[in-house]
Amino acid sequence: MNDSRAHLLISGMVQGVGYRYFAARKAQLYGLKGLVKNLVDGRVEVVAEGDRSMLEEFIKDLKRGPISAHVTDVRIEWEKPTFEFDGFHTL
Repeated sequence: MNDSRAHLLISGMVQGVGYRYFAARKAQLYGLKGLVKNLVDGRVEVVAEGDRSMLEEFIKDLKRGPISAHVTDVRIEWEKPTFEFDGFHTL
């Protein structure tokens, strides 16, 4: 396993459209741990840890989002994993 951590900021019409729940379902599908939450500026923040190849697939999904969302930008920072999460949480 090649453990990695991705910190993402997603912009667009991503609040109030089921984006966080979409992200949580996909993260669980890929066996990732972390969190997703809305930010006051209208973006969604995602921190995810797990296998690098699974993270890359997860990011592809996040760039599309659920059908009701419109993603305009995804900023990604790769970081060292901290192993602080016991699952994937929606805040």
